[in-house]
Amino acid sequence: MSGAWESFFIKPQQGSLLVLGSDVRGTVFAIFDLAEQLGVSPWKWWADVVNLKQHQAVLNFPKNGVYSTPSVQYRGIFLNDEDWGLQPWAAKTFEKDIKDIGPKTYEKIFQLLLRLKANTEWPAMHPSTKAFYKIKGNQEMAQQYHIVIGTSHAEPILRNNVDEWDKKKQGPYNYVDNSEQINHYWQDRVNQVKGDKNHNLFTIGMRGVHDSHMEGVNSTEQAINLLHSIIRTQRNMLSNTFAREASQIPQVFIPYKEVLELYNNGLKVPDDVTIMWTDDNYGYIRRLSDKQEQMRTGGSGIYYHLSYWGRPHDYLWLSTTQPALIWYEMSKAYQDGAQKMWIANVGDIKPAEYNMELFLDLAWNVEAVNHDSIKNHLTQWASREFGEEIATDVSRVMNEYYRLAFIRKPEFMGWSQTEPTTDTQLTEFTDEEAQQRISAYAKLINIIKILKNKVPKSRQDAWFQLIEYPIKAAAHMNEKFLYRQLSEHCLLLDCKKSYQQLSVKAYQAIKELTNKYNLTLSQGKWQHMMSMKPRNLPVFQAPEFNTSSEKSKIDHKREQPLISLKASQYSRSFIPSNSSSKTRWHAIEGFGHSDNAVTIFPSEYHSVTNNKVSLSDENNPWLEYQITLPHAGKYEIELHFIPTHTNQYNDQVNLAFNGKYSGSAMLNTKGRSEQWKTNVLRNSQIKTFKVSVKQAGLQRLRLAMNQTGIVLDQIAVYRENSLKPYVINH
Repeated sequence: MSGAWESFFIKPQQGSLLVLGSDVRGTVFAIFDLAEQLGVSPWKWWADVVNLKQHQAVLNFPKNGVYSTPSVQYRGIFLNDEDWGLQPWAAKTFEKDIKDIGPKTYEKIFQLLLRLKANTEWPAMHPSTKAFYKIKGNQEMAQQYHIVIGTSHAEPILRNNVDEWDKKKQGPYNYVDNSEQINHYWQDRVNQVKGDKNHNLFTIGMRGVHDSHMEGVNSTEQAINLLHSIIRTQRNMLSNTFAREASQIPQVFIPYKEVLELYNNGLKVPDDVTIMWTDDNYGYIRRLSDKQEQMRTGGSGIYYHLSYWGRPHDYLWLSTTQPALIWYEMSKAYQDGAQKMWIANVGDIKPAEYNMELFLDLAWNVEAVNHDSIKNHLTQWASREFGEEIATDVSRVMNEYYRLAFIRKPEFMGWSQTEPTTDTQLTEFTDEEAQQRISAYAKLINIIKILKNKVPKSRQDAWFQLIEYPIKAAAHMNEKFLYRQLSEHCLLLDCKKSYQQLSVKAYQAIKELTNKYNLTLSQGKWQHMMSMKPRNLPVFQAPEFNTSSEKSKIDHKREQPLISLKASQYSRSFIPSNSSSKTRWHAIEGFGHSDNAVTIFPSEYHSVTNNKVSLSDENNPWLEYQITLPHAGKYEIELHFIPTHTNQYNDQVNLAFNGKYSGSAMLNTKGRSEQWKTNVLRNSQIKTFKVSVKQAGLQRLRLAMNQTGIVLDQIAVYRENSLKPYVINH
C-alpha cells in the first residue's frame, strides 16, 4: 500500500482494529469510514442527522479485512450560483463577522468532503461572493484539511475574475490587447500559492470574465492560435515559479460551451494536461475521450451539473436529477477513461445532499453501484439516515419523486424559459394528466406523513431537510400550475374559483415550508439558506389567472396511445456474434419516464455495426416487440429515447415493421438548438415513424441500434395524425 493514492486498510487483529492509510487523506477516509459504520452520518452537521444512542457498537469485517482505494484521483464539488442560499446564509447567519463565505464555512465544507471521501473543491465565485484567496484564512483552512483547490472553466490559474479583475485599473480582460497586465495578474496568484505545491489544480486556457466567450478574437482560427499562445505562457509561468517541469504540475483544461468547438476544430492541449469533459448543463455528457485521447498521460475527467443557472431554464431550487442518470453518465464516462477528476456543480450544497453523495460515492468506487442496484443505494442511504424499518419505503418515495421530476422538473412547470426570460404559460399536460400528476404527488405526501411518525424525534429536522421539504415543495409547485390550468378550462365560475383557490393555496404552502426551513428549523441554524425563488424568475411567482371569458386554446382531443410499452418489455433481443462476450442488453432500474430504460452494456463507446446500420439478424443489435393492433390502417410509432450525446453526433436507430424496413432516424442534437432545449426540458428525444398495417392482430416491431450510448425509454403506437399526450401511461 506504500505510495498508493489515498488508500486505506482496515482489519481486526488480535482483539484490536488495525487501521492503515497510505497517506494523510487515506488515513482520514479510513477513520470516517469507521465512523459511518458506527452510525455517524456524513451529513451529521450539514443536514442535522444527529447521532443516535446505541447500546452497543458492532463492526463487521471480512476475515482478511477491507482494502479501499479510489476509482477517480480528484473528486469534489463546485460551489456555484451561491447568491440564493450559501452566501446569504454564511453572510447573515454563520459568519456575520466576515459577512461572506469565509474560513468558518469552508471548514464545515471541507469536513463534509472528507466524510464523503472527496478531496477537491472549486470555491464559490459569483459576484455576491468575495474571491476565495481574498479572505484571510480560506487558503490556510484548505491546507489544514488537505483539500485540493481548483477553479472552474472560466477561472484560469486559480483566479476569480468576477471579483478580482478590475477593469478600471487593469484594463480590458482581452489577451490580444492587454496580455502584459493579464500575465501579471496570473503570476501574482501563482506566487501566492507556490508554498503549497501539493494542494492546487490549475485550470489553463482562457474565456471571458464570467462564463462568456474569450474577448478580442473574431474567428475560430484566431481563437485557437491565441489559446495555444496563452497555454504556453501559463505553463512556462507554472514551471518557472515551482521550479518543476510543467508536466509535473496538475493542470486541467475544460472545453465548456464554445471552447469544445475550438477543441473539435483543432485546438491542441498538452498531453500531460487533464481534459475535463462537460455535460450539457442538464446531466448529459457532451463528449468523452476517444481511443487515441484515452492514451493521453494527463487523462480525462468530468465537470457535471446537479444544479444550473442558464438557458433554456435554471434548476437552482430543488435537486431532482434522477439518480440513474447520474449513475449511467458517470459510469459510462469512467469506462471511456474519465478517471482523473470528477467535479459536480452542487450549487448551494443544500438541497443536493443525496445526489452529491451518490456522485462522490461513484467517484470513490465506481463499481459500488450497478444497473440493477441503483435503488438499493438509495435504500441504504435511507437506512443510515432514518432507520432500516422505513428505508425501503423512503427509497420508493424518493425514487418516484425523481421520476416525476424527470418527466418535468418543478422549475420547468411554468413552460417558461430564460436568457431571455419569458412569462409562464399553461402546461402541455392534458387535464387528465394534470389530475394524475396531482394525485401522484398527493400520494407521496400521504406516505411521508405516515413515515414521519416512525422517524426518531432527534432526526425530525433531518427528515424535513432531506425528505419533507423537497417532496412537498415539488408537489405544491406542480399544484400551483396544474390547478391554474384546470381553472382556465372550467366553464363554470364556481369551478374556476375553486381551482384558483387551490393554486393560490399551493403557492402559500411553498412559502410556509420555506419559512420553516429558514426561521424555525434546527433552531434557526439555516436562516437565509433556502430561497423559494432563485433569480426571481416568473415560475416562482404567485399564480396569475386569465380574467377574460375567452376559452383556453388547449386541445382536449389528445389521446393516450393505442399501445404503450416500456423499453424493457421487449419479446426478443439480439447481439451480433462478433461483439464482445460481455455485450448485453440491460434495463437500468430507476431510469427514464418508464423507470426502466434499456441500453447496451458495457457502455464504453464503440460501434456495434461497423458504422452500417442493418436490420438483419446477423449484423447489429436489435430489440423486438410484439404488439396487437385492432384494425388495419395507418399508424404512427413513437420511440422515446434518453437525450444522450455522442462524439460524432451519429447515434442512429432503424425500424422494421413486420420484417419490412420502415425508416431510420439520427438521434443527436448539436449545440443549443431548439430541439435540444425541448429534449432537456422533458428529458426525452422523440422520433416518429409512420407504418401501414395490412391486417389486424399481432405485429412485430424491431429496433436496430448502431452503437453504445443509445438509451431507449418508451414506445407508443398511435392512430395516424393523433394529437399526442405529454405523458405515456403504462
